[in-house]
Amino acid sequence: MAPRVLVSDKLSETAVQIFRDRGIDVDFMPEVGKDKEKLLEIIGNYDGLAIRSATKVTEKLIEAADRLKVVGRAGIGVDNVDIPAASRRGIIVMNTPFGNSITTAEHAIAMIFAVARQLPEAHASTSAGKWEKSKFMGVEITGKTLGLIGCGNIGSIVAQRAIGLKMNVIAYDPFLSPERATELGVEKVELDDLFARADFISLHTPLTDKTRNIIDAAAIAKMKDGVRIINCARGGLIREADLVEALKSGKVAGAGIDVFETEPATKNDLFHLPNVVCTPHLGASTMEAQENVAIHIAEQMSDYLLKGAVANAINMPSITAEEAPRLKPFVKLAEVLGAFVGQVTESAIKEVEILYDGITADMNTKALTSAALAGLIRPQVSDVNMVSAPVMVKERGIIVSEVKRDKSGVFDGYIKLTVKTANNTRSVAGTVFSDGKPRFIQIKGINLDAEIGRHMVYTTNNDAPGIIGLLGTTFGKHGVNIANFQLGRNRPGGDAIALLYVDEPVSETVLDEVRAFPEILSAKPLVFDV
Repeated sequence: MAPRVLVSDKLSETAVQIFRDRGIDVDFMPEVGKDKEKLLEIIGNYDGLAIRSATKVTEKLIEAADRLKVVGRAGIGVDNVDIPAASRRGIIVMNTPFGNSITTAEHAIAMIFAVARQLPEAHASTSAGKWEKSKFMGVEITGKTLGLIGCGNIGSIVAQRAIGLKMNVIAYDPFLSPERATELGVEKVELDDLFARADFISLHTPLTDKTRNIIDAAAIAKMKDGVRIINCARGGLIREADLVEALKSGKVAGAGIDVFETEPATKNDLFHLPNVVCTPHLGASTMEAQENVAIHIAEQMSDYLLKGAVANAINMPSITAEEAPRLKPFVKLAEVLGAFVGQVTESAIKEVEILYDGITADMNTKALTSAALAGLIRPQVSDVNMVSAPVMVKERGIIVSEVKRDKSGVFDGYIKLTVKTANNTRSVAGTVFSDGKPRFIQIKGINLDAEIGRHMVYTTNNDAPGIIGLLGTTFGKHGVNIANFQLGRNRPGGDAIALLYVDEPVSETVLDEVRAFPEILSAKPLVFDV
């Protein structure tokens, strides 16, 4: 059955047609996003939800979305999506961080000009028949210092444009490397240094707990007298009441505000100040940007629903359409390795180490790790996938680490999962053969070559004669057919293991009979999604 997508906000018809051309069943209902009850009623029918800012993807909506696999936000901001709730349900949340970057950056530059030269007020005065030339004394931007709070996709474009206008650009961004700063031609500084030096400050950072109210009365007190502040990023980055007071006192000479703490902003104290330019969240509002983000989200959602490719996801490692086919069997391998340990481990897991050897070290290991974690905790939390697993593991305080190394054995590449509990350490390794099927190659440090089937039995035993006959006779007596049987040991007479691939689940009655033999130390039934 073809995937089904709901478009609940106003999106370009071109984007809707992309869904149809890719063979996806799409319902274009651009007004339903504003109707919470109606959306709640129908959301259970869809695999994908394409939105802009009007639709609020709440925890309540997510709980009702039984089929939902992906939410696609046409634009960069995902404030209207409950990402933790989506992640716990295994729903991928995508956005389009590049589609409106130029448009938003250009709006910020326009705001700098408008605030520097008081253009809206001068226009209103002149249109009213006044000629108040001396009233609107502006400032040049040439030679002035622009301080960027955030220098990512949009901030870097603003930097390039501002340098072209002969401004000196400094930037505060914890993720900006010195090499990237040099490449852009900006000076990386600390936040207090930026406040002290900047003539203009422009915000280009997401709204998080750390950035909320990043500009407040205390921050403004550190700034130059007569500073001008621009916000085309997110409402809530500036404490508006503090900015109003600073604008009234003259500490802040002007402000260009495109985003507000509460939107739609129909009433706001900033509106009544003569040294403020306000626009109604127009940063991404150009024909080109709206077309771009709509097309991008339709393509990204289609690629995921049809091919498993993940692009620009907020809560999931990206998987390109090109690497998805090559990665798929190793994702399955990682999941199986996790599932093995998860089913044989009874005490609380404290640490997980995943070793990527050979060709696997060059793969998308974030995706592989997510798959391994999903397999690991599925025995305890059945409703888990690659999206929700890392969240659940983190909530449980489990430490996860990755190790990568060049080829070190006979296999071109393999994955080894080691799990530490309060009582012991377990490890399992596997690889993918040319047939694309995952295989176990080592368990508890014991080498073997075991095909993986849906139903299996894992035993640990003392290395002694007759184990094969003992297991075969017991299973045969109860009508259990063995499709494949693999043994391994660490040394003659030492520790040994057996993996039996069987045609159907083995009852506890049969397993208890096996466990009763003194040579058998443990016997576990296993189920794998293969």
